[in-house]
Amino acid sequence: MKPWWRPETGGVLVRVKVQPRARRPGLQGLADAADGPRLRLAVAAAPEDGRANRAVCDALAEALGVAPSAATVAQGPAAREKTIFVAGDPDALAQRLETLA
Repeated sequence: MKPWWRPETGGVLVRVKVQPRARRPGLQGLADAADGPRLRLAVAAAPEDGRANRAVCDALAEALGVAPSAATVAQGPAAREKTIFVAGDPDALAQRLETLA
C-alpha cells in the first residue's frame, strides 16, 4: 500500500480525492484509488474557475493548522484526484497528517 502523503523539502505532498459540490464538506477518511490510497475531501464549491481547487487547499490547510496560502495544487488541477503541496515543517505536518485518517 502506497502512502497517501510524503515529506518533501519545505513541506509535504498530500494525495487527495476530491468530491466537489458536496452537501457535507470536510475530510472523509481515506479512499482507495488505482494508484494507492488518497485522503477523501469533500468541498461545497463547484469545479469552475478554480473554486474547488481553492476550497480543497483551504480545507486541507485548515485541517493542518497552516495558512491557506501554504497549500497549492501540485498535480491534477482539472482532475478529482490531486496532489496538494503544503508548505511548512515536514515533521510537524507529518504528525498532523497521521491524525487525519
